[in-house]
Amino acid sequence: MPEIKEVVKEKYGQAALRVLSGVGSGCCGGKAAPIGAVDPITANLYDEHQTSGLPAEAVLASLGCGNPTALAELKPGEVVLDLGSGGGIDVLLSAKRVGPTGKAYGLDMTDEMLALARENQAKSGVANVEFLKGEIESVPLPDNSLDVIISNCVINLSADKDRVLREAFRVLRPGGRLAVSDVVVRGAIPPDIRRSIELWVGCLAGALEENDYQAKLRAAGFTDVSIEPTRVYHVAEAREFLSGHGIDVDKIAPLVDERFYSGFIRARKP
Repeated sequence: MPEIKEVVKEKYGQAALRVLSGVGSGCCGGKAAPIGAVDPITANLYDEHQTSGLPAEAVLASLGCGNPTALAELKPGEVVLDLGSGGGIDVLLSAKRVGPTGKAYGLDMTDEMLALARENQAKSGVANVEFLKGEIESVPLPDNSLDVIISNCVINLSADKDRVLREAFRVLRPGGRLAVSDVVVRGAIPPDIRRSIELWVGCLAGALEENDYQAKLRAAGFTDVSIEPTRVYHVAEAREFLSGHGIDVDKIAPLVDERFYSGFIRARKP
């Protein structure tokens, strides 16, 4: 669905331009949250030890929902790809972990984000990095060329997740692994209620139900599939925001509380 891609591309492009002008952004390329507002998705994902030595713009441009580089257990010499690499923070962190004998690729379809990422790479002085322009549904790399694929709150934005996962499977080497952070839904949510919550966190718009996510991974050929919740979202965190949009928080809370979460999704190519 090209219209979805265009909307995502525009949001990420605007987010990159805001970072270049010194303003942070909300989750998934959304508008920057007002001071004092709670962003339950992007807050406190990286500690100071991890971000030391990285350009401030790389940290500001982090629009993810997890920290896949910390959870992926990257090893020296591995070749890793970040799907939807944005400002490049996870690529730069990955490059440090795989070391000079390894390599980290970033893939993004947004010119502004690619420009920001390459600028951040130049500032950081990390050499074993390459940013590619393209879509996560059609990865511009050969079959069996990667050890690890990471991603940070991006797969949920694709209108064709099955194709994304098939492409991930294609470019991984046998024994390679998928290690991504994404927003996941636990159980069915009434459509009108889901739309209300999406007002709060735009990342939820395309989030898969956890069993559906695992089924799609297996259909793409992956084994050893698992989802580990890393941050569960509570409606209480959004009470002020949702109430301001005329939503009865007490009424919807039992239907949605703890039903959306950031998850770390693992899978392996046999």
